Amino acid sequence: MAGKHMLDGLISWSTRERWAERFEWVLECHLAPTCEEIGIEIADIASTIGEDLFMSAVWACAFEDFLTREFDGENATDDYLKRRGWKEPASVRNYVAALRKSTMSLYEVSDIVPGTSFLARDLLRDGEPILVSERSATRSLKPWDRIAARVVDVGSRTQIGGAVLAFDHETSELLIEAVRKLESLGSEDERELAEANGYEFDEDAFSDLSPTERLRAIAPMFTTFWLVDAIDRIQSPRIPDLRNAEGDKVMLCEARFPLAARTTGRDIRAALEARPEFRATSSKSWSWVGEERGVAGPAAAASEPDGPSRELLTLETWSDEDKLVLGDIRLEGKTLVLSANSEQRCGRGCALLSDALGGRLRQPSVKTESIEQIMASREPAMPNQLDIPAEEQRAIVHDYMDRHYRDVLDQPVPALGGQTPRAAVKTEGGRIKVVEWLKIMENRTAKSADPDDPMASYNFAWLWTELGLSERRE
Repeated sequence: MAGKHMLDGLISWSTRERWAERFEWVLECHLAPTCEEIGIEIADIASTIGEDLFMSAVWACAFEDFLTREFDGENATDDYLKRRGWKEPASVRNYVAALRKSTMSLYEVSDIVPGTSFLARDLLRDGEPILVSERSATRSLKPWDRIAARVVDVGSRTQIGGAVLAFDHETSELLIEAVRKLESLGSEDERELAEANGYEFDEDAFSDLSPTERLRAIAPMFTTFWLVDAIDRIQSPRIPDLRNAEGDKVMLCEARFPLAARTTGRDIRAALEARPEFRATSSKSWSWVGEERGVAGPAAAASEPDGPSRELLTLETWSDEDKLVLGDIRLEGKTLVLSANSEQRCGRGCALLSDALGGRLRQPSVKTESIEQIMASREPAMPNQLDIPAEEQRAIVHDYMDRHYRDVLDQPVPALGGQTPRAAVKTEGGRIKVVEWLKIMENRTAKSADPDDPMASYNFAWLWTELGLSERRE
């Protein structure tokens, strides 16, 4: 990504009286649709998303768009290169000239080589993935990220411009759908589109333009879709809809049972170990287990998120015997503690413990905490205190993820219409859905993990191979 300092001379040139008003007009084209849609003033956008993000994303997109536009047959980039280009190094002149001819599009990122390059597949125009030489951006990009950017050829190298908008999958799909619909615009809609984006289509219909010309004509749309989503996320933070295998909303619950007088730890151990639902994990802890893997899982597929914009995630733990762990039980002095991941499950566990232990337990006190409450009260992460070497931690986590995803291959997945991945890949339509599902899953795992987290280095390639989709992982 080109540093802003490369364009300092051109930026200064755009503030001259001849060009300043024209640039302000282009900037307004990038901001006004968002203001109209969500009811915000242009002057408030920078303070809402932050000055740094406004300048590096929104302002930069508008400026690069401005560099490509003609006003009464004149262009600011051509004017600058003609009058001041001799002051710039050849590398800057070549880069500026490439921006002059550039077009914003939406790209899917893959094959990232940190500090070197990545592949960019244009999602709005046909063609093979392009190898982009890049240093700084590759350190933050994740596999299957979707970005709006200008890909330019500078000499023998292909690189991206300075304005890059990172889209989530849902918003990018909405953008793709909107661009596709533009081909069927009527004349009145074309005039409205031209007015919103600051272009005149003359007597040519929008549908008659080439794919590249269409994208050039609707450059502000990229900013609008990204900006509306960014402001929405700031004003209404999204928390995934977490469910357990039974479809219950995840709620961290802890029930604390004081032991009755004269009850000993030996009494508790004898009573719990006599019941098949409880499996000892130490002398003072037990797992409450349920059905085997593959029996309890399908209920999770039937649950739905609370709203269309919330991601549905299933949160569960499985024992070494491939049984669903419904809760954890531990003995703390004179208190027996049950931990479960939903209010419904905690209620069942309390009833089960009362049945198994009878008068040995007093009435429990129950504490619940939602994911929202945990996020609101959490403190900065503490350094890892486990005395486990990083390589061993990585092996443990990767082994768990291998087992988890191997099980997922045979479980119904909501995103696949309730089909299992193995069943879905038997048809071409299903294979397309599975590819998108794999990309989203891989991308979200990479994004959600800290760079030092073992999850961040997990390799999903075997899943693609297992499903016979290796050739589509590009």
